[in-house]
Amino acid sequence: MEEKEPLFIPEEADPGEAADALGAAYEMTDPAMHPTTETDSNSAYAPMCSPFDYSATVGRLSACCHGGAKMAVLAYSLGKREINQYFSIKNAKLLSFTAVVLLIAFHSASRYYGGGDTCEWLLSSGRFLGENVWQPYGCMMHKYKSTEAKSCLSHKRVAFIGDSRIRQLFYSYVKIIDPDNREEGNKHENIPFEDRASSLNVDFLWYAEVNNSLKEHLQVWIENMSAKPDVIIMGAATWSIKLHGGSSETVLHYKANITAIAPLLETLAVDTEVYWVLQDPVSEELLSDSRKMITNEQIDMYNEAAVSALNSSKRNAKARIRFLEASRQAAMETIATSDDGLHLPEGTRDVGAMVMMNAVCNKVLQPIDGSCCQALPATSGLQKLTAAAFLACAAGFLALHVLGYRHQRKSRPPAPLDVECGEEKKKPGSAAAAALNSRGPLLAVCKMGLIMAYFYLCDRADVFMKEQKFYTHSTFFIPLIYMFVLGIFYNESSKETKFLNREQTDEWKGWMQLVILIYHISGASAFIPVYMHVRVLVAAYLFQTGYGHFSFFWLKGDFGLYRVCQVLFRLNFLVVVLCLVMDRPYQFYYFVPLVTFWFVVIYATMALWPQIQQKKANANGIWNLGILMKLLGLLVFICVFAYSQVLFESVFSIWPISKLFELKGDIHEWWFRWKLDRFAVIHGMVFAFVYLALQKCQLLSEAKGEPLFSTRVSNCLLFVSVVSFMTYSIWASSCKNKTECNEMHPYISVVQILAFVLIRNIPGYARSLYSSFFAWFGRISLELFICQYHIWLAADTKGILVLVPGNPSLNIIVSTFIFVCVAHEISQITNDLAQVAIPKENGPLLKRMLATAVFLALVLLFSRNH
Repeated sequence: MEEKEPLFIPEEADPGEAADALGAAYEMTDPAMHPTTETDSNSAYAPMCSPFDYSATVGRLSACCHGGAKMAVLAYSLGKREINQYFSIKNAKLLSFTAVVLLIAFHSASRYYGGGDTCEWLLSSGRFLGENVWQPYGCMMHKYKSTEAKSCLSHKRVAFIGDSRIRQLFYSYVKIIDPDNREEGNKHENIPFEDRASSLNVDFLWYAEVNNSLKEHLQVWIENMSAKPDVIIMGAATWSIKLHGGSSETVLHYKANITAIAPLLETLAVDTEVYWVLQDPVSEELLSDSRKMITNEQIDMYNEAAVSALNSSKRNAKARIRFLEASRQAAMETIATSDDGLHLPEGTRDVGAMVMMNAVCNKVLQPIDGSCCQALPATSGLQKLTAAAFLACAAGFLALHVLGYRHQRKSRPPAPLDVECGEEKKKPGSAAAAALNSRGPLLAVCKMGLIMAYFYLCDRADVFMKEQKFYTHSTFFIPLIYMFVLGIFYNESSKETKFLNREQTDEWKGWMQLVILIYHISGASAFIPVYMHVRVLVAAYLFQTGYGHFSFFWLKGDFGLYRVCQVLFRLNFLVVVLCLVMDRPYQFYYFVPLVTFWFVVIYATMALWPQIQQKKANANGIWNLGILMKLLGLLVFICVFAYSQVLFESVFSIWPISKLFELKGDIHEWWFRWKLDRFAVIHGMVFAFVYLALQKCQLLSEAKGEPLFSTRVSNCLLFVSVVSFMTYSIWASSCKNKTECNEMHPYISVVQILAFVLIRNIPGYARSLYSSFFAWFGRISLELFICQYHIWLAADTKGILVLVPGNPSLNIIVSTFIFVCVAHEISQITNDLAQVAIPKENGPLLKRMLATAVFLALVLLFSRNH
């Protein structure tokens, strides 16, 4: 998100007080926190950093540096200027657009010519991410629970046919359905399993060799269709090798027998799923003497014979026999840990069973994190209407372009480039709305349409691959350390040294957002200490929401509709568009509903009679008590809702509110999210009131290099803050149960937040520096948080988007580069459209509010009926 122009401060307010208080109003929770005037530029092209001033740089060098140090700093500044002359954010976006086009072409061609059947990917290849965690090639494998397996296989019959290795697979498959099932049953005999509640049957049929007996059994199923299974999983070879001493003639006989049963299997495969399990390798060193003839060379020969016989007999495309090879690949890495060299370790055979469950059930249940073997979701009516609207805007833009608007762009000289930060400069005093010509809004919408097409291709179409997350300490902490090293390296002097100044709050939200991104892509929620610390970061965002909004209303007293609409538009524009394009409910992007709700609550608290602001409190101290009573009332409101779930659910179950906060027809997720950080906003509001009161009483020293309080008080507060910060971290690191720790979180998260704020602001030198690296990301934090759902992560955050297959490190670099460029462009589009969509005059504004309300009501009604 872009840095705004200097704040507009009313004459009655002290400029230093207002600027500092509103500096915490960050765009993640309120992109319109800073009020604008006619000359305020909220355009996407507002500069992200101050222009390079050569003379000022030399002056600073003379004041602080000597000799070689001067030359080093000057060389760094000039080098940065030279790099940014050529590598601007505009060039980065052009590069990312080119990369997207090439990647789409590459993946489309790969699927067309190389085969894009995700079922084949699931069954044929993959790799271990960690112990017993299997990653199929190019798609995601869902981990089925008992209830899901029973739902999928209800009223179905599954038959496993083969030897002891198939029996192993059968037991692992049954354990997915019934985890309490024991491996009981006589060897070399049939073993039945039945779940009467769901009317499903899974049977193991002992056929150690492919022979006439097996052929007769298959013939019975063809003649008696009522006895035919819905799924057949079969395979055999090791007994043939063992009984015949591994002779070459036996391989030919084996192939002839499979060729004989192939037509029967094809007949069954017309309306039955038939899978042939390729033989797993053995550990020849661990085999007993009676099995020494079973070698991996023999195994390979028998597998080739089976594949050749079953492939050569195909006459009907619908009668397809699939091969399970993934378990064989998994066994290659684990067979050395087998007990007897022949049978697989339990974890490896569980991989094969889960692969089979995904192959059978993904197309039935369609789990979001099971992209293998799953057809594309049907396009909804709202998605089609949204696509039509974007196409109409594109047609309108082209029409205007053809009708003679091209000369406007040619006659306007290009904006000069700020070589310090790579952004285009904005002419002083020019407003974003004036910069947009009559086709500007259409151009912005067209860009948004192209971006949404990329979102759709990434997470709703079979173009790019997806992979599962897998948490290890290294996948989280190594990028984290690298990120903080970069952030520290790019430290610069702050323009001001006030408490929570603008650069500092941009930095704060920037590094928090980057930590959250690393947390999500690494799957670190599985590690409770990391999870609890990230929960504090979410609370810190809400803390800043309360701090920034309270500061604005307290200092300015501006309760007009214009600012409210600006805030709501910038918070919700991207999410509303994504709800339409990606066919997801509003609550799915939970943070935006959460922040929007709290903004409305803060606005209502401050705007309701009596409206109290600092000017009134300065004239009569009794109004300070009045604002405290309002805060107390808000606290009571929070407590009533928090401790009465029935009341909470009854309020948020009323239509149309329910449509905004439901997820899968239930508001439990909204209840969980709201309750978890319910006190963070009021903590921020109270802190803002205390800070502004201390500042007004001139009890703070915010000059450059000076501690915030007296030396003694500052040292004491620093000591207490460090101890408090570390105490919370020790407590969070000792958490063993998420539920119990989440119960404590709302009450104690403020301890670490306040400790950080004081540590960061009490020392004068700490307030004088900030990280421009973190601050840059902080300005687009809202877009980063939302865009990650579909174009960095995948499957609605359940997996990872794969743009560059086969090279995870390069994939992360490429996908991250594109992701950041897209987020920045969306930030620009949102800021530009906000200036056009939200007029300052009350009359036109009310009309647009009414039109928006009608539009949203129609969307909710349409989604309700579909």
